[in-house]
Amino acid sequence: MSKTLEEKFKLFCNSKNLEINQHQITTIQILEDFYNKNFHSSILNFFKKENHKKGFYLYGGVGVGKTMILDFFYDLISEKKLRLHFNEFMLNFHDFAHVNKKKLDENIINLFVKNLKSKFSLIYFDEFQVTNIVDAMILGKLFDKIFGENIKVIITSNIAISELYKDGLQRDQFKPFIKIMKRKTVEYELVIEDDYRKSKENQNDRYFFPLNQETNFKMNKFFRIISKDKKKNTLTLNIKGREFLINEFYEGVIRFTFKELCDKILGAEDYLEIVKVSKFMVIDQIPKFDDINSNQQHRFITLIDILYDKKIPIAVTAEKNLDKLTSSKSLKEPFKRTISRLYELTSSNFNL
Repeated sequence: MSKTLEEKFKLFCNSKNLEINQHQITTIQILEDFYNKNFHSSILNFFKKENHKKGFYLYGGVGVGKTMILDFFYDLISEKKLRLHFNEFMLNFHDFAHVNKKKLDENIINLFVKNLKSKFSLIYFDEFQVTNIVDAMILGKLFDKIFGENIKVIITSNIAISELYKDGLQRDQFKPFIKIMKRKTVEYELVIEDDYRKSKENQNDRYFFPLNQETNFKMNKFFRIISKDKKKNTLTLNIKGREFLINEFYEGVIRFTFKELCDKILGAEDYLEIVKVSKFMVIDQIPKFDDINSNQQHRFITLIDILYDKKIPIAVTAEKNLDKLTSSKSLKEPFKRTISRLYELTSSNFNL
């Protein structure tokens, strides 16, 4: 890098008319130190303890710019690299394990990581979280092998490493992963009080509430505009032998009810396939959430994460305003990220 990472970040912020925040600048400085030590360290320094860090783990509250910073870094460097949602990564692993299950003489994790190593030297996980017990049980061995193969990892998350999978089933078996991450990554918290997604420049003008006749009229009018001159079809997706029907498909503009997406037993695998055929999504009748419909809320959180990761703009109708949308007790923290992302996904700044 001819210019320092900090200098390039300031130029980037100026080009995007973004406020240059000192907390973010400090993060960039720490990230640059990580880069210099781990991507361009000399042979003489290779065995120094400080050069054993293989990952950068950036965590903090919603809307503080974690993703923006690591996206900036990821786009800048010239490594063989992969960026994907953590759910997608784990689905890839489970698919790989299924395809190669007959290779009993070789360790599946070793095979999977060797395959990764042949293609990538850096992997970027945005909004890292662990909720699945199956994933939790294998992550220690998986990341130990990833770091052992000298694959670098950069991660954003809402929570500290030590808080991952908190109160999860059989968490003792997850603790080796925490120890590995603590030992092998630079962990840094980005603290900013304001959520930039809720700024006046980012108005959520595709978020319609409450659920009544007037709101339905506004959404129907909006949908007629965005689907104008587009041919309507029904589309059937085949997802590993399961059929999923999209009744309102207008050349990539898709309309669902909340129940169609979240009352059914669907997961990240299904949402990833739906997103592949989507350019814009309308979701009608989002309810308020509580302990009774927490399963549906969990699916909704996963759906919004994937829509955000794949940069699919949306319009929604909901029972309550975003600031008043309630949550179940168990999902209160991850739902803060969902609320923040809904501000951006329903904003006119998040373009078609």
